[in-house]
Amino acid sequence: MRITEAARRLGMSPRMLRYREALGLLPPVREQGAHRRFGPEELAAVAQGVELEKRFDVSPAELAFALRVLSEPTVAAAVRDLGIRIGRIAVPRRALDFEKEKALRLLRTSAPAHTSKKS
Repeated sequence: MRITEAARRLGMSPRMLRYREALGLLPPVREQGAHRRFGPEELAAVAQGVELEKRFDVSPAELAFALRVLSEPTVAAAVRDLGIRIGRIAVPRRALDFEKEKALRLLRTSAPAHTSKKS
């Protein structure tokens, strides 16, 4: 089906459907002549995106960026660094730091109490 019919079935305007396509929220399928044809898979993908937007209260642009974070390691790393800097993501402890802290705790709890007696 063409974009007008697909938009009608999805309850949105053809313009909104084109916007979603520009954001990368549609499977990249076009027929010869550059016209997009919508089948059941394309309609289901758009409906799933709309459902995620409603469930998590995000815009189509935010959903598109989330997909970019998941698919591009450099973007994911940059977002992760920001999350750490602003305190939204906890810094993972390195194994060596963990072992060091564990050894120090053991030393503190197992050290005998020294009492000095004056003779």
